[in-house]
Amino acid sequence: MLNQMQVMNLFKESGGLLTGHFELSSGLHSAQYLQCALLLQHPGRATLLCSELASRFKGKKIDVVIGPALGGIIVSYEVARALGARSIFCERKQGKMSLRRGFRIKKGERVLIVEDVITTGGSVKEIIQIVRESGNELIGIGALIDRSVEKKDFGIDYEALVSLNIKAFSPAQCPLCKEGIPLEKPGTKPR
Repeated sequence: MLNQMQVMNLFKESGGLLTGHFELSSGLHSAQYLQCALLLQHPGRATLLCSELASRFKGKKIDVVIGPALGGIIVSYEVARALGARSIFCERKQGKMSLRRGFRIKKGERVLIVEDVITTGGSVKEIIQIVRESGNELIGIGALIDRSVEKKDFGIDYEALVSLNIKAFSPAQCPLCKEGIPLEKPGTKPR
């Protein structure tokens, strides 16, 4: 079982823990950014982390694992592989999260939602709605990193490998903006 320090060491070794002034996919600003793609580009590390996340849901009979594009695709795939389940992903169409590319959640499937990093939980909440509208059973939610200031309560079993308390600010309240530090947008979703 990996502990939080071991997970964070993998991020550091991969160059995935960045410092500066970043716009998060939520639109908030932060002095730290977790670039999961830099870690997940290494299949061995991706398998290790996602297998650990999958172990938190062993025995729950998951049929399909779903994650949001772009960050949740590899996580969904690797968690599904570890659980012997099917992997699909949602992506934005006209600003709204939706199933595309012929993906469907079949009637009666037991669903696990996964994400790389959760800050506000907005994408996860949109996928929860998709799962519930399909009439299927949502078994849980998993994330590699929970960087929300307040622990998220999605009303369902929720597991994160690491919980960090990294401050995020609205653009209007951002002290980094006020200092004139250049803003980077490493993984911002299109609005």
